[in-house]
Amino acid sequence: MNLFEYISDRWDRLALQGLLHVSAVVQCTILAAVLGVLIGVAVYRSPMGSAVATALASTILTVPSFALLGLLIPVFGLGANTTVIALVLYALLPIVRNTIVGLSGVDPAVSDAARGIGMSRFGVLTRVELRLAWPAILAGMRVATQMLMGIAVIAAYAKGPGLGSEVFSGLTNAGSTNSLNQALTGTLGVVVLALVLDAVYVLINRLTVSRGVRG
Repeated sequence: MNLFEYISDRWDRLALQGLLHVSAVVQCTILAAVLGVLIGVAVYRSPMGSAVATALASTILTVPSFALLGLLIPVFGLGANTTVIALVLYALLPIVRNTIVGLSGVDPAVSDAARGIGMSRFGVLTRVELRLAWPAILAGMRVATQMLMGIAVIAAYAKGPGLGSEVFSGLTNAGSTNSLNQALTGTLGVVVLALVLDAVYVLINRLTVSRGVRG
């Protein structure tokens, strides 16, 4: 059986695995974005706080995927919980770093002008600074999403959802019938879905970032 026949015969299952893979990555990226932006907002005015937050997020990223999953499984068990925690932790660095960079890059004169017309500190942050920092934050989310597409494959080790189970089955049963097809299908599926998500980010960027800022 060739690769195309394998995919055709198992399309329903593969489509569901692909949907679960994308869903897990997107949801974890959103959770990481909420947490990362909150951290960035809390520390961007403090050089020391920014350095500490970035260093901690960087440290998490240096932990190998299997090692992190191995540490989380005894506490949270196999399944979705461990997968979500691992993916959110890995997604933090680009989002936290870009949030800090984006907010720090806002011209103080713009913030002063907003306060001068009567905006509260919270209003300046939400209506001016975060909007100006949005392109950087979005870029961080884009990088995080591409990272998680690959890392989510490893999450199959913890019985996480997605195409990782296809890859692991193929590698575990190497030499058996369809083992190569399984590994290739899972790998190519992740690549294709990563490209689709990247195209979605390009569209979001065009819709939410003004041409002047993009240019």
